[in-house]
Amino acid sequence: MPWLRERAATQALRGAVRAAQAACPFEIVAAVVLPDHIHMIWTLPEGDAEYGKRWSLIKRFTGDALVGSPSTNARRERHLWQRRFWEHRIRDEDDRDRHVDYIHYNPVRHGLVERAVDWPHSSIHRFIERGWVAPDWGCAPTASASFGE
Repeated sequence: MPWLRERAATQALRGAVRAAQAACPFEIVAAVVLPDHIHMIWTLPEGDAEYGKRWSLIKRFTGDALVGSPSTNARRERHLWQRRFWEHRIRDEDDRDRHVDYIHYNPVRHGLVERAVDWPHSSIHRFIERGWVAPDWGCAPTASASFGE
């Protein structure tokens, strides 16, 4: 369901991420929020690998912000999020760069925009501001070959 298209949803998600970071610190390396899912790369404190705890907090805080008293089923699931998440430990700089590129190119891959920079809910804007990628990176005709799709 494309519930993340709503401004209230993206604002709730931003607040939830900040609250989760306050409760269990992590740095966001790269992120993109699409209408029906999100991708993030995080750096966690040394010796801390509790990804699940952080996702649980983000999901709970987002749901609380959007529905007040949470709507849950027998498994205490909110109807906004799926139960699982995909976790991948970044092996090296090349692996990180490939995953950052995948995240930033995702709106183009899903046909939401023709250029990665045109998607407003992406860390690509921070990468461009810092000079890490060119503003024309991720245009549909050339970038799609990079991902083999």
